[in-house]
Amino acid sequence: MRLTSILNGAHFGNLAKVHGIVVYKLSPFEQRAFAGAISHGLPNIVRRIRSNIFRVTPPFILGYLIYDLTERKHTALLRKNPADFENDE
Repeated sequence: MRLTSILNGAHFGNLAKVHGIVVYKLSPFEQRAFAGAISHGLPNIVRRIRSNIFRVTPPFILGYLIYDLTERKHTALLRKNPADFENDE
């Protein structure tokens, strides 16, 4: 049995009849997708960054310092100790 015979030609969004709910839609051609993107969007981005900068940056700084310290320690441990080879000829 084919699926289209079960659905009787209805599309997926129109499978059930829902009564008592009013739905308003605006055509995508009538919408302004970038309305106020520069006049409202950029100040909002600046405000959100200023409000969260002191919560976000300290863990990143701490993580970088730990990473840098371990990398320096690792490269120091890879080197040979010159005092071990003083008596070699």
